[in-house]
Amino acid sequence: MAPPVEVPIAWLGVFPCCVGEIRIARGTHGGFTLGHRDDTSHEGLEIHRDPEAAIELARYDNAGRYRPLKTAPNLRHGWLLMVDLVEQAQLALEHFYPGRAAVYGVWSKRELRTTALRETLARQTGMYRVAAQISEEEADELVGNFCRSGGGCLRTILWKRDAAGTSPSTLLPDVKYDPKFDQTGRGESALPLLCQEPCNLLVAEARKVVKAAK
Repeated sequence: MAPPVEVPIAWLGVFPCCVGEIRIARGTHGGFTLGHRDDTSHEGLEIHRDPEAAIELARYDNAGRYRPLKTAPNLRHGWLLMVDLVEQAQLALEHFYPGRAAVYGVWSKRELRTTALRETLARQTGMYRVAAQISEEEADELVGNFCRSGGGCLRTILWKRDAAGTSPSTLLPDVKYDPKFDQTGRGESALPLLCQEPCNLLVAEARKVVKAAK
């Protein structure tokens, strides 16, 4: 088993707590349980006891389709992960949401550096270099559609579109940029999945937009 990932205590300090689509609680006989927030009152769930099971649980959605973006709101249902140690819960969370705990930790210390979309696109090379040619209107629409919480991504956007501080998209609500808001739309208290820079998938989509316009 890989060494446990250090998760900020805020992620595992008060129970139950929610991160993205996952609810973490203390087990009835000690330890911890992780499950889909929609399955809290469901019975007959598929039980797992190895934190490494999170890798496979996060891989496909309910229809068996591959999930390239782990923070997309399509985590599959019907399972419960039961572990004994906090380190195992930490490791499982890292598999479900890779890198998000580390970003949260740096952000909570007010040390997180963000990277604007234009800066990210400008540093692309090879086949992705053309992505930098995306227009402002195209970028506004792309981010608004690709990054939306409903059907897109549950991360809270912290980056800007350019060095001037332009909003990533006028199509997204203000709460998309608010770490205090539950991006699942449930209106519950949830710890944020923070986005400090445009992801590789967004860059790939920007390339598609530019290529399609030519």
